[in-house]
Amino acid sequence: MDLSLFITTTGMERLQRRINDLLGERPEVIKAVAIAREFGDLSENAEYKAARERQRAIDGEIDSLRRKAAQLKVIDPSGFPRDAVRFGTACRARDEETGEEITYRIVGAAELNFAEEEGVQAVSVISPIGKGLLGKKLSELALIKAPMGERQLRILEIL
Repeated sequence: MDLSLFITTTGMERLQRRINDLLGERPEVIKAVAIAREFGDLSENAEYKAARERQRAIDGEIDSLRRKAAQLKVIDPSGFPRDAVRFGTACRARDEETGEEITYRIVGAAELNFAEEEGVQAVSVISPIGKGLLGKKLSELALIKAPMGERQLRILEIL
């Protein structure tokens, strides 16, 4: 099972919102290209080049996001039991070495760029932290093997 293809319902909504924002911006950019084209010589027309570059960037991002959205499996975590850390759920954990408490939400890799939750650090389900936290129950210790070294996170609360 390829966990990198999962996305939460919230993540998919945010991804779709980004596509719609880009689609809304596109007509203005196309208009800017048309106006800049009227300035004449296209080989030395900086406004035209900038507008075309922006149009290509928007079209590329729309295409990329649409292809990604078509491949993803949407998972609604709202019905999951809160007895263990699962995909889409959040947990408050304490770093046993530093004592720092952090709230993590386990999300799909594709939604990391769209995760905006105050006070919550989104982590990919395929990251070392995400893998280490998955399946842990209240009070359990998660051993995280990351490139920066090992960390021990104690699960304080499953949200």
